[in-house]
Amino acid sequence: MAVLVQIFRGCAWKVGKLPLETPACSIGALYIHTKPITPDVYGNTKARRARELRPRRNYLLNEDVEKQRRSLLQRNPEVESSVADVEASSDLLQNLREKMPEFMPRPDILSRDRILEKLERQDMYRRREVINIPEFFVGSIMAVTVADKSAPGKQRRFVGICIYREGQGLSANFILRNVIDGQGVEIRFELYNPTLLKIETLKLEKRLDDQLMYLRDAPQEYSTVPFDFEPVPLPKGAAVPLNPLKVKLNRRPWHERWERMNLKGVEDLGLPERFYKRAQELAKPWERFDLMKQYRSTIDDDEAQTVMKEVYAKTKNIQSLRRQQRTQKQKEK
Repeated sequence: MAVLVQIFRGCAWKVGKLPLETPACSIGALYIHTKPITPDVYGNTKARRARELRPRRNYLLNEDVEKQRRSLLQRNPEVESSVADVEASSDLLQNLREKMPEFMPRPDILSRDRILEKLERQDMYRRREVINIPEFFVGSIMAVTVADKSAPGKQRRFVGICIYREGQGLSANFILRNVIDGQGVEIRFELYNPTLLKIETLKLEKRLDDQLMYLRDAPQEYSTVPFDFEPVPLPKGAAVPLNPLKVKLNRRPWHERWERMNLKGVEDLGLPERFYKRAQELAKPWERFDLMKQYRSTIDDDEAQTVMKEVYAKTKNIQSLRRQQRTQKQKEK
């Protein structure tokens, strides 16, 4: 039974039925009990009852609030006019989508908020006006300079190979790995963190896999990058080279079950046949034919093209602004 008891100035009022065995309440307290709690079992059910008495959040369906989300802030006429004037081919937009995947909306419809996504993109544009974020992929050799008040010169520089990249919006991040004094070191950097002073792509290339987390279980020479690594220039307009290197992993134990993953950049693991049979039993080849899963994990092409047109227009404005700043500095000199 639902019971509402309020004690105020030593007087008690009750709404509904109040069980006699309900424990006493302190002055000014407000309690809700769904069933009576006897003293002999109160200690055993204290944690469970606390969870039941905890206030629950109210959830609304996404369809019910979708119309309210589309406010005047989302219909920015300046952005719409700039996007409408953009003339870019589909190949150029697809290439831009691969270079800047953090601008793509979140595929999960339950966690989407179009106003929040638009505000995050505006902050990302402002951040790109301050710092140059170069093009990079998993497998590229990079150098990141971070502000650190405890380091000499108030900044430190880390060089490593990019083994992972994920996230959308301001939560986009990447991991750099290097071997220092015989110890593997990995640092996760937030792409739009204001403490980042400089991001450099020393060697732009791709690898056969989307992530290189298996380098943790590989010999150290695959992850070792000297800190005085000289930048390798790439001719303008040239395609990003693909490194076909295949890594030879160490013996087990590993951090993950790599034999159960479809890895292309790893040599033969040399495991007994029972490991591969178990991997085949746990495989889910039918998922690539699951249309509903693809629908829930991807963004509509029309919406993605609209976002990429906006990104293309903004990046062109940022580039022109930087050219104007460079010419102004040259004139001042």
